[in-house]
Order: sequence, then structure tokens, then C-alpha cells
Amino acid sequence: MKIDLKRRLGLALGALVAMTLPAMAGICEKRDFDGQGYVICTLDATQEPGLKLWLNDAEGNVLGDFFSVRKTLGEGEVLAFAMNAGMYHPDYSPVGLYVSDGTKEHDLVTAGGGGNFGMLPNGVFCAGGTRPYQVVESRAFKQAQPQCRIATQSGPMLVIDGALHPRFLVDSDSRHIRNGVGVSPDGQTAWFAISDDEVTFHEFGRLFKDGLGARDALYFDGSISRLYSPELRRSDFGRRLGPIIGYTGKN
Repeated sequence: MKIDLKRRLGLALGALVAMTLPAMAGICEKRDFDGQGYVICTLDATQEPGLKLWLNDAEGNVLGDFFSVRKTLGEGEVLAFAMNAGMYHPDYSPVGLYVSDGTKEHDLVTAGGGGNFGMLPNGVFCAGGTRPYQVVESRAFKQAQPQCRIATQSGPMLVIDGALHPRFLVDSDSRHIRNGVGVSPDGQTAWFAISDDEVTFHEFGRLFKDGLGARDALYFDGSISRLYSPELRRSDFGRRLGPIIGYTGKN
């Protein structure tokens, strides 16, 4: 498996982070499925209040990376894991719905279009509503208007009501390092996943559907996908990011 220089540097930085920042253990783990390697970070319902979504700092400047996110944390607060959380424009603003701490900063987009975001159906990851975690197809989300403490829209959906997105091809030659989120049928568990190597949409969707048992799952992005996990001695970096999602707690 090839690891580029930036990822090697990220792994080295992650090792340094692990030595200097105690981690909340047991959240992220390496896992193999159908011949591919992944990192899965799992949160249960009791951990939902610690899940956060970041974009800008207090002065309105784009955070853009995990180090900047850590700088926003309070005394004794630890970032257990983080990853990019949806697509964004060149100015790093979200392409679709963005809600952080109950405040909506960008509207829902239901129209189709080019690119992965516009490959309908797309969807919204919502936490802190009537269920701890939800992934909802965007047009259904517009009709239901569920309450969310945090929400981020992206696309395409990976799994919809237990079925793979209808446009995914078994023999696709489009392969990227990808990340996304899936939710258990009862809404009590959320799985945040990133592939170790390049995978197709079909392979990535099957991880959530068949490997994790998710009823609904949402693609966050590919190529730029990044993970922060001190317990795995990992802190990826590269191009600056827009929305970032992560779990924090007191150490």
C-alpha cells in the first residue's frame, strides 16, 4: 500500500500528538472489510452531546485544519477524533445545510446538479434531535424539518433505507480515499469511517450497509478526506478543510 509524503508526515505528527495529548480510548479502531482497510470511529447515544461541528473561529476566520480546531477547545477538553464533514466552496463555506450548536449558517439545497453533491439522492447528517443520530435524504429532510443541534449536508447518500445508492457501479473505476458517516437503524449509534486506501462508492457503501449494518449512510468527501485520531497516532493534513466534525470530552 502506497502512503504519500503528506500522509507519512501526518502519521508522524499523530505520533507526537499521542505522546503529548492523552486520548479517550476505544472510539476509533482499524477494521478490514471485504479486502479493504478502514478506520471506524463509533459513538453511542450517551456521547452525542460531545459531538461538534466547526467551520470558523470566534473572529470568523476559517479554521481549516485539526490543529486550529484544537486551539478552540476549553481547558481540560480533549479532541478524541475529527474528520472533514461535507463539501464546500472555494471560500470554504458549506455547499449545503450547516447547523452548529443549533444555529443555521447555510441553507438546505435540494436541487440536483454536477459533482458528487448533486448526485441525488444526497442527504443530511443530524445529531441532537428527536433521535441521537440521523441520516436523512435531503428532500425528506425538507418536508420533515427535524430539529438538529448540529447538521451537515453532503452527497451522495451511500445507503438509503438499507439499500445502496442506485447509481453505484460494482465495476466502477472511480477510486479515492473516502470518508462518511452511517447510523444504526435505531439511531443510537453513529459510525464515522475513512478508507485506508482508494475505494469505489460501491465498496464504501457496502462497508456501511453490510459491514456495519447501517440503514442510512452519507458520503462526506473523497481525495481530501482527513482523520484526526490521537489513539491511532494519526493526524492527517493536506489541503485546508471546510466543515469539520469531531468528538470532544474531558480528559
